[in-house]
Amino acid sequence: MRRLYNFQLEKDIVAAEKALDAIKQGVLFLQNFPFSCRKATEDNSFLRELLISFGTSGYLALVEIDNEKSVTILAVRNQHEEDYY
Repeated sequence: MRRLYNFQLEKDIVAAEKALDAIKQGVLFLQNFPFSCRKATEDNSFLRELLISFGTSGYLALVEIDNEKSVTILAVRNQHEEDYY
């Protein structure tokens, strides 16, 4: 989270705070609807990608559904980062 915050902070402190809020809201969404996220791979239905809208782009969180009450967030990337693709 620090890396993502610092990435956004280089541009605008207010935007950095709003970005953190957007990511937190995305994580809260996972509490109720983890299977609504798109599959990251065809062969593993428990590995999912959560798109988090923010401004003109957003973030992509890679999550693994552990069970009906638990998910693990494996990675979060800003779509403007060099290594996003």
